Amino acid sequence: MTKYRTLLLATIGFNFSFLIWFSFAPFTGPMAEEFGLSLAEIGILASAAIWLAPFGRILTGWLSDKFGAPVVFAIVLAYVGVFSIWSAFAESYAVFFGTRLIVATAGITFVIGIQHVSEWFEEEELGTAEGIYAGIGNAGAAGGALILPRVFGAGWSGPLFDTNWRAAFFYTGVVAIGLAVVYFVFGEAAKSTEKRQATKESATAKEWFFTATRYGTVLLAFGYVMTFGLELSMNGWLATYYREGFNTQNLVLASTFAATFSIAAGLLRPVGGYVSDLLARKEKDILPVFTGRYREQWTFVSLCFVVLTMFGMTLAGLSGQVMLAVGVGFLVGMGCAFAEGAIFAQVPAMFPNSSGAVAGVVGGIGTVGGIVYPLVYAAPFLPNLHTGYSVVAVSMIPIVLLAAWVFQPHIASRASDDGFITRDDSSVVADD
Repeated sequence: MTKYRTLLLATIGFNFSFLIWFSFAPFTGPMAEEFGLSLAEIGILASAAIWLAPFGRILTGWLSDKFGAPVVFAIVLAYVGVFSIWSAFAESYAVFFGTRLIVATAGITFVIGIQHVSEWFEEEELGTAEGIYAGIGNAGAAGGALILPRVFGAGWSGPLFDTNWRAAFFYTGVVAIGLAVVYFVFGEAAKSTEKRQATKESATAKEWFFTATRYGTVLLAFGYVMTFGLELSMNGWLATYYREGFNTQNLVLASTFAATFSIAAGLLRPVGGYVSDLLARKEKDILPVFTGRYREQWTFVSLCFVVLTMFGMTLAGLSGQVMLAVGVGFLVGMGCAFAEGAIFAQVPAMFPNSSGAVAGVVGGIGTVGGIVYPLVYAAPFLPNLHTGYSVVAVSMIPIVLLAAWVFQPHIASRASDDGFITRDDSSVVADD
């Protein structure tokens, strides 16, 4: 039962990490009032939640391979808990901003859990297991939005704080430290000593650089930019879009419309991983042009679906029908979920002894989309708020074309060995 205990530990740890990552969101009003923040400063605070994710995920993915996921996960949860507690006592905005910036690194735990789960599950189960882990884990953000403001309401009066957001940050920090202890005590790094040793031996700087430049790693990283990066960007933008793009002045209604995307993007992710497993297990070709590359076929279909639905968002918006736009937004979320599940079914399957390092690169680079895409949606040179989706879709086409090249059977079979840098670290592109 240890592999299921590992899946449970990783999922609970990541779910809570997502909750504490975005725990500031329900309390921006009272925080802004206390610290005298403008709307722009609140936006910077929200943006700062992603600033450290790319580097942090890359680093912790490699550290998980080297030292084992239980140790690294416990350390991250512990320091996040300490800084969350510290932020609850902050009297100046500078201290508050600095401590919450560190708390926001809770999002890097994603790649630690990916590595941990991959060390316990067999290849034919990887997509499903990783999909369950990531899908339920991502739901932590929505859980925080629903739970925290209800537990720590406006009239909160507790033994330590009379301010609801301070109480929320203090007690979530305490829970994080408790989870760190549980993860360290009950977590086991790998299913066997041999598996742990093989992973540890691959965790060198030279091997990290090698795996980071393989065709498979680079392609999956760009694919994650256009899926998870897109998910992050839409989570932060859609409520504004449904409100401003369709003159929907009811804030609750606009947020509810936006939530349909988040539900699809989070809860359907296990389906993406399961389909990847199913096609690989049954050796089923759904795109004969990539014959024999079963996981790659599903990933390619999912990426294409994301591009098409993004064009659909523009068309739905231009129609002026808000419910049509909400429906297409749900389809975009579904495409993100399927593609993300497919990508992280491929990562450990392609790199069984370097899953942490590769997950770190893919997961880290993927967050860049969450920073860049919102700038496109609201670009002042666009004729309206609906056009930005098509601009983003056009920017995704080169990634899909790169996938079509890498997923060719004769290249895909070597995608974890051949890459843009050869083993002697020369700048010559490796032969196919």
